[in-house]
Amino acid sequence: MGDIWGQRTQVMGVINLTPDSFSDGGRFDHPDQALQQVRRFAAAGVSVLDLGAQSTRPGAEDVGSEEELRRLLPSLRLIRSAIAAEPLQVLISVDTYRASVATAALEAGADWINDISGGARDPEILKVVADAGCPYVLMHSRGDSQTMDGLVDYGSAGVVAGVLRELRAATDTALAAGIRQDQLIWDPGLGFAKTTEQNLELLRGLELLKVDGIPLLVGPSRKRFIGAVLDEPRPKARLWGTAAVVPEIPRSSRWWRMPAAPTSCCTPGAIARRWMASWTTAQRVSLRGCSRSCACPRKPPWRPAFARTS
Repeated sequence: MGDIWGQRTQVMGVINLTPDSFSDGGRFDHPDQALQQVRRFAAAGVSVLDLGAQSTRPGAEDVGSEEELRRLLPSLRLIRSAIAAEPLQVLISVDTYRASVATAALEAGADWINDISGGARDPEILKVVADAGCPYVLMHSRGDSQTMDGLVDYGSAGVVAGVLRELRAATDTALAAGIRQDQLIWDPGLGFAKTTEQNLELLRGLELLKVDGIPLLVGPSRKRFIGAVLDEPRPKARLWGTAAVVPEIPRSSRWWRMPAAPTSCCTPGAIARRWMASWTTAQRVSLRGCSRSCACPRKPPWRPAFARTS
């Protein structure tokens, strides 16, 4: 992977080790099931696995660090062993906002930390990441699963400017804690403290979030705003809405997140056209992709450092 990293958009495959995630809760909460999904993802060309053991959907209950680790570590250890033995050229990301879980995950073989709170929920996680020197996904969000839906006022400047301002503030905090800028990946946080229209506005304005040269991770997969556009309440039936937005993401992003594909779904046709029409009303801007390759002094060539996009 070292020869292509930074030259094209990479795909992150999400594996929810939870019974209550919005799109696939309970499908992969056993280590053997999770490993089977890892193999499917790797065969499909996924570059990064994202393991999450705490649901962060709106309204989700906080299960605590002990339960999160109970769900996470058996699957993480099995997947890490399989990656080494088979071998599978994929990275492991762990989705957590807790310092204690991040520490245990890195010790068990995780390659990076994906923090939906951007360090706000447990500031000690910043020191954990700084000490480890690993990549850190700093996501934009407000509040928590219980309060985020009421925190959607971004003022007259709009959601894109508001997200950029708050990502910069969180980045300043991370840098002050010892994290290097070249460890950072920004996630604009689609679905977190944003209305449907604000999510669509973020998709239109992704290129504006590149101004600081920090790579972007974008996660639209099956989220509620796609359901609102399609008038589709079933997350598993939102695959074609996700597929419609994906071709635009490589213009601005270095990674996008995908869920497990369903065994059956509706055909695209009018659904995809309806989705595309709803969010492409603003002129779309074609951006030059990053052609810069990068090498990592810390890891083997297929686990590179994550260079800024140009």
